[in-house]
Amino acid sequence: MQTLFNNFPSENDLLCWSEKLTDKQPLKVNGHLHSPYSFSAFTNMEQMFKMATNENIKVLGINDFNTTDGYVEFYENALKYKIFPLYNIEFIGMLRDEQANGIRVNDPNNPGRTYFSGKGLRYPAQLSEEKKKNLNSIVNESHYQVEEMISKLNDFLQQIGSDIRIGIDEIRGKWAKELVRERHIAKALRINIFEKFSTKKERRIFIEQLLRGKVPQSLLNDVPAMENEIRARLLKKGGVAYAKENEKAFPEIEKVIEIIVDTGGIPCYPVLLDNKKGDSTEYESDPVKLLEKLKEKKVTSIELIPGRNDFEKLKEFVLFFDKNGFVITMGTEHNTPAMQPVTVSCREGKPLDQELLSISYRGTSVIAAHQYLHAQGREGYIRNDGTARTDKKEYFEQLGDAVIRKFIS
Repeated sequence: MQTLFNNFPSENDLLCWSEKLTDKQPLKVNGHLHSPYSFSAFTNMEQMFKMATNENIKVLGINDFNTTDGYVEFYENALKYKIFPLYNIEFIGMLRDEQANGIRVNDPNNPGRTYFSGKGLRYPAQLSEEKKKNLNSIVNESHYQVEEMISKLNDFLQQIGSDIRIGIDEIRGKWAKELVRERHIAKALRINIFEKFSTKKERRIFIEQLLRGKVPQSLLNDVPAMENEIRARLLKKGGVAYAKENEKAFPEIEKVIEIIVDTGGIPCYPVLLDNKKGDSTEYESDPVKLLEKLKEKKVTSIELIPGRNDFEKLKEFVLFFDKNGFVITMGTEHNTPAMQPVTVSCREGKPLDQELLSISYRGTSVIAAHQYLHAQGREGYIRNDGTARTDKKEYFEQLGDAVIRKFIS
């Protein structure tokens, strides 16, 4: 298998080459995208690269849940489209103390539950045997829950006299790769309903029956909204196909960080920030305290999904963490059925300004340099003991910028 930097120039040659470039404006990046290897708005991997090309985005970061299976296909498309690839991963872990005290972290509905990313993993992906077992355990526990949901859903379909059935093998064969999630179940059910019933009237009657007499709030022709409603009403808590999640599927964040560092990644906290009402979770409500909590865990990188945030609140928050030396990246996720542009923007489509674009690109450059050095068997931005080389951050930004521009040239 090819590595990311086959026949790439040496560090000094890269920097000398970069110094001669006249146009050094920050490049457009999207550092957080889910692919079809977990769940994604994209029907295939190449679609995200085609959209990125059309929108003049030069860096993309794959960020699937619990898996690196998409890395090879991601790399092949990166070469084809001359777009620099960031190799990331995402987990759902738990902060037990916050859970016990009812403190919401970056999941607005579940105290203690914590989304957490790893940035710039080694390519090809490498895991120690111990960490591989840990990751497989997380995936298996997630699948047990999915299988229970499918079983309950099929029982309910039988109860209401429907011959529609959902199978996990069918989902894997048509709409997923190996990893099956709630959203895949909702998608499979919606497609089966639309294939069985050809008219809007028939579909509406059946969906009302499925929702136990409740009128669907979504329009039938709004596919993303309909799948989201099926998921919310049938698969979430209180729904007929809800299956309680096993605590083993949510390892403690310290274990998640160990897995990320073991795979060569940079531990990165995904910030939820404000909702449409302007509220934040208890864990994120005070940026100063959040900064202290992350540093206690040796976390010096954050990422944001600006599409869910107010521009002014986002900028104030980002500037604070940038001032405190954090590596900051931004993305769009694309982990719902709704297809949106891959250009990163704030709530209601407000674009990022030049200062935010620069901060995002600088953070992306650190990750690119980290990947480049690891590919040479050298120490990256994260030392072997898990601490960050924050004193070298500016150098990593310069080196990573050269790495990215050379790759896409």
